[in-house]
Amino acid sequence: MFSAVHGRTARKRGALRLATATAVSGLVAAGAIAGAGAAVADTPDQQGQGGATATIQGLEPGSFAGAVITGDNGHQEKVSAGLFRMNVDGGGTLRTYCIDIHNPTQREAQYRETPWNGTSLANNKDAGKIRWILENSYPQKNDLGQLAKDAGVSGKLSNGEAAAATQVAIWRYSDHVKVDAADKDAQTLADWLFKNAKVVEEPKASLTLDGASVAGKAGQKLGPVTVHTNADKVTVTPSQELQAAGVKIVDKAGKTVSSAANNSQLFFDVPAAAQPGSGSLRLSATTQVPVGRAFASDSKSQTQILAGSSDSTVNAEAKVTWAKQGAIPAVSVKKDCAKGGVDITVTNKGDEVFPVTVGGKTIATIPAGGSKTVLFPVAEDQKYDFTIAGQHFSGVLDCKTAGTTPTPSSKPSPASAGGSSTGTNGGTNLAETGSSSATPVIAGSAIALVLLGGGAVFFLRKKKAAGQ
Repeated sequence: MFSAVHGRTARKRGALRLATATAVSGLVAAGAIAGAGAAVADTPDQQGQGGATATIQGLEPGSFAGAVITGDNGHQEKVSAGLFRMNVDGGGTLRTYCIDIHNPTQREAQYRETPWNGTSLANNKDAGKIRWILENSYPQKNDLGQLAKDAGVSGKLSNGEAAAATQVAIWRYSDHVKVDAADKDAQTLADWLFKNAKVVEEPKASLTLDGASVAGKAGQKLGPVTVHTNADKVTVTPSQELQAAGVKIVDKAGKTVSSAANNSQLFFDVPAAAQPGSGSLRLSATTQVPVGRAFASDSKSQTQILAGSSDSTVNAEAKVTWAKQGAIPAVSVKKDCAKGGVDITVTNKGDEVFPVTVGGKTIATIPAGGSKTVLFPVAEDQKYDFTIAGQHFSGVLDCKTAGTTPTPSSKPSPASAGGSSTGTNGGTNLAETGSSSATPVIAGSAIALVLLGGGAVFFLRKKKAAGQ
């Protein structure tokens, strides 16, 4: 797992991976189709998913300590383990742990609240135990004296030791690796958390929508869009396109609304005289994101899981398309890590057949009044990028935990995946586990070295299927 890879083998594997990635990404990025005259609009890859979006800041000062990873060959790596801090877009702070031990955290990477099925937890039978650990350890349990007593710790626990112990216990279930806390008291807590963890179900999203993509004929109430949230109140704001077309947001009784709550049903009331068009509805709220929610990044930065939340801004968006005749498709896309791709759901509310085309190939034909979900396969770590009915969908499928190992080099690399936990600048080196305040971007640095011919450093990602 941690041993160096022979140079010639690395080159062969690298060439094969490059060729495969080029072929796959060429197909995925080529997908395009839109209704006649439809304007292309960017759409989140997880439409309707909603929730918090945030920027990672690095390890929280005073909330991490040392840990040791033991590889299959007995080689040991010293790393930092503990709590990360994220700043929420629109306001708020999140505290998270890593659930992808070998993958680096990229500096100021953008994250989105994500269902477990859209991450490496999808195929991990121990995912529920991770949530139990989060709810029964630091920072949810911040009386460290009582936590130490419960775990049978003889000494006193610091915040850093409690955080490191929690991270170690989580890694044992998220990545199924041999990892121990460097401090003996932290190790006692980690063992207690690991041994006592029970399966707990996935927490519900802070804000999500059912029916987030709707379509139909002008002159009708189109929907419903059902709101699911733990917030007391959700603000509802129609886009300029909806306002210009005279489209109103109404409840089931037809009353215009500007706010919603959990289980509210919203409809788009489209005037009969409205010209064919489309628009969006933005929903916003302030709430605490539930502990155990996963956070993923399209930049391939390591996946995180929530340990604590302040009052934070959460958002969701719904799309609507209307016309008087012809095919009128509603399209939504969702990552499906369990199946290895993205689920494309198309509902045709028009009176003509709608062909769904991706990469120049028709993958489904939706009859008038019909609906169908099709799995579009995407290789691990590959980007998908396609347009359907004027909506642009893109993202990266990152469903497995990863490892990064450098080949031997005669020159120092900018960010090593192994070695000591202290970099050349004296700071913590995040590249080792994805756990550090330095948060270097390994991929960009490695590519730059290869292109410049300096150091002959190659970074190879070794994938491990979650649950193994």
